[in-house]
Amino acid sequence: MTEENNTLDTVEVERILKLLPHRYPFLLVDRVIDYKLGEHLTAIKNVTFNEPHFNGHFPNHPVMPGVLIIEAMAQASGILSRLAIGDLQNESDIFYLVKVDKAKFTKTVIPGDQLHLCVSIKRTMRNMVQYVCQAKVDGKVVAKAELLCASKS
Repeated sequence: MTEENNTLDTVEVERILKLLPHRYPFLLVDRVIDYKLGEHLTAIKNVTFNEPHFNGHFPNHPVMPGVLIIEAMAQASGILSRLAIGDLQNESDIFYLVKVDKAKFTKTVIPGDQLHLCVSIKRTMRNMVQYVCQAKVDGKVVAKAELLCASKS
């Protein structure tokens, strides 16, 4: 951790499991590679052929569903917020995706790709946080959206 800018290089999957309620096959973040508390985060999702959605989503031309890319960005957003408030304690601590705006997909994501999930906080309002998100493969934007998440309470 760098004290002057409050950043940390990585968060491994063991900590991610404490921050999010998701589990296989729906945990879509493998590692956090950079973040600044309360501001931004970059995480990775390794896309592999053995993921269950590839059996039925264009099986002869496997493509990661866009809704799962949005979900991966939402999970990365949740990790950013959870890092600031601490590990998940119970179900009342869960943030829910409540709105997706300005979603755009510019390239398909296929097995072998590594998604870089780049999220930043745009606005915080009471129990809600608005995020600006991008998913990139090889440095090129493949999807983007603005997401709004709210806590259960």
